[in-house]
Amino acid sequence: MPIKGPRVVPCLMFEDQAEQAAEFYVSVFPNSKINAISRYGEAGREIHGKTPGTALTVAFVLDGVSFTALNGPRAEFSEALSLQVVCETQYEVDHYWQKLAQGGSNLQCGWLKDRYGVSWQIVPDCVEQLIADPASSEKVISAIMQMEKIDIAALQQAAK
Repeated sequence: MPIKGPRVVPCLMFEDQAEQAAEFYVSVFPNSKINAISRYGEAGREIHGKTPGTALTVAFVLDGVSFTALNGPRAEFSEALSLQVVCETQYEVDHYWQKLAQGGSNLQCGWLKDRYGVSWQIVPDCVEQLIADPASSEKVISAIMQMEKIDIAALQQAAK
């Protein structure tokens, strides 16, 4: 039987917040929805320890990209894996930064951790071009290093 849907789907493991996290994420991004929720039952409870009815997996889509959230054993997220949000405008940068950072923490260079500990990079689409240009690369990188949330106008000014 052929695979229906994408072959590679990121899976985010939570201890007990998979359903809440998925609901939060789909509220932030356009073209997003929860596709399915499976729930723990009595079977295997002596191993998984979850209350029957607790979400086991949540299949969801963020702006057209499929994800799975899983309630499993305690796991910690780290910056070693982050989700990039590429933005066209400062309005988009501000929107995603404000929504995703709420209850989380701001980090350097356009990075943040959300309330669930997931790392995000909120990146203007112009950054790649600005840092690829040898004439502006060092100045733009230096400016980015001084920022938490990226300011597109400040990067364009630094590139001049």
